[in-house]
Order: sequence, then C-alpha cells, then structure tokens
Amino acid sequence: MGTMDPFLASASVVLGLVFGSFLNVCIYRLPRDLSVLRPRRSSCPNCKQQIAFYDNLPVLSWLFLRGRCRKCNALISPRYLLVEVLTAILFLACAWYFGMTLATIKYCALAFLLLGLIFTDAETKLLPDKMTLTGLALGIVFSLFVPVNDLAAQFLPDVVSLPVSSDISSRLLSLADSLLGALVGASFIYGAGAIYLRARGVEGMGFGDVKLMAMIGAFLGVKLTIFTIFTASIAGSLFGVSSILMVWIKRKRRFVERRHLSLREARQRAWHSAQTMYRHYEMPFGVFLGSMAMVAFFFGKQFLAWYWRLL
Repeated sequence: MGTMDPFLASASVVLGLVFGSFLNVCIYRLPRDLSVLRPRRSSCPNCKQQIAFYDNLPVLSWLFLRGRCRKCNALISPRYLLVEVLTAILFLACAWYFGMTLATIKYCALAFLLLGLIFTDAETKLLPDKMTLTGLALGIVFSLFVPVNDLAAQFLPDVVSLPVSSDISSRLLSLADSLLGALVGASFIYGAGAIYLRARGVEGMGFGDVKLMAMIGAFLGVKLTIFTIFTASIAGSLFGVSSILMVWIKRKRRFVERRHLSLREARQRAWHSAQTMYRHYEMPFGVFLGSMAMVAFFFGKQFLAWYWRLL
C-alpha cells in the first residue's frame, strides 16, 4: 500500500468499467440460462431491439440517455450504472491495496465474481453454478501462485516435512489451505441449512450458498472463511430484525389510520403480519456472504489480529 502509480490506477478503473459492463450481462443472462457470449450485443429488455455500441459505453451511455432506452424510452435499471461503478472502485481498491502483483489479479477476479453473485442473488434469489463453480476452480488454481498462508501453511511444516523444494512445498501448503477453506466453508453452510431444515421444516439455505462459500473458502482460506460466515450471520440477522420491525411499524400505522383500530389491536395485528413475513420471506443470504467476503479480503486479517490482541 502507499502512493499509487497513476498508470496502474487508470488501467484498473478502465478495466473495472469494462468488466463491470460484462458483469451486467452475466447478472441478466445467467439466471435465465442464456449465453453470455451470444448474441454479442445486448438488447433492451422492453422493446428487444439491439443496443448500438455507442449506447453501450460503461457509465457514460446510461448518464447520457438518463437511464432510458433510446428507441422505446423504457427505464433502464440503475443497477447497470451501479455495477459498473462498483466494479471500477473494487478494481482500483485491489490495485491500491495489493500493488502490481498477482494478488491484485486474484482479488479482482474474486471481487468480480462476488459482485455478480450479490446482485444476482438480490434480484433472482439464484447463485448460478457458472459463477460459483468457476470461482471455486479459480480460487484453487490461484492458491498455487498467490499463497493463502493460512492454517496448513502455519502448522504443517512443524509436523510434516515434504521431500520437495521449499518453493514447491509452500505452493502445496497453499493449495491445501485453499482446499481446506473450501471444505470448511461449504460444510458449515450445508450443516447450518440441514439444522434449519430439521428445526423449521423448511429449507433455509440452498446449495447455491454452499457452492458460494466453497468458492470463498478456496480464495481466502479457513480463518477468513470463518470470519465471513460469522460477520455475514450478524449482518443477515440485523437485516432480518430491522425488516420485521419496519413491517410491524408500517402495518401498525396503517391499521390505526385506515381501519381506525385501537392502538393495542393495531399492534397485535401488525405483529401477526410481521411474523407472517418472517415465515415466508426468503432472505438472499448470498448477498451478506458476498459482501462480508469482500470485507474479509481487505480488512479480515487486521480485524482478527486486533481481536486476538484483546484476548
């Protein structure tokens, strides 16, 4: 970290905008089982007309057209603008944090995948295999070139001496960390889902979340995977509680104003509505897992170091 080379900063932003534009294609097409390569040019979801290249420039086209299709004037979701800007910011942050190293490429790839999965899960409640399983493979491959330096790399050298050079040994230990992280992440989410299913009788987490955590574990290793699960659980719980409270407050006000119920009866009915929402609402937990994984690869190690100093 430190002063950033202007060329690296500019290149990371431009690449971020380009990849962000492609990520929007993935977010729209993958849940619909459409190819992300054909047709090469995107089309308006409303009028189905292909979008000209000059109307498909990242950020600029959306701003120039004021978020509308040139041909049918239909609204274009601000998600397109947001994804492109966020991808550029994340690529810039990775380049600044990790410098001109292979780690920058690794974490740019992870940021790209996580951002796509976050928005896809938020919109469709789906986590496409083409992103999670591809990410899992990439995380394992990257571990051979960018050391994970997690539990296996710290403890195994004192227990097992590998009959290979130190460079190959470190790569193998990094690979072991990646595989162990994927296993722990997937197992934890699968186990939590199984417990929820047995306790509540309904599915709490799908296999998409399991594959997502396997991908995150392959990139980050065991410690940051546990950090991701822990912080995502807290964030998801806070979101769930706040959502229930918001429903309760809004329904209570509505029952009092529109149905002229007493405050006590309005509270009871509003609470029943909030409980019904809680039972049937499917929370896109992948949003929280993906978001906290981003926090983990930037700040997770610092947080864990601070936490261990408190003990």
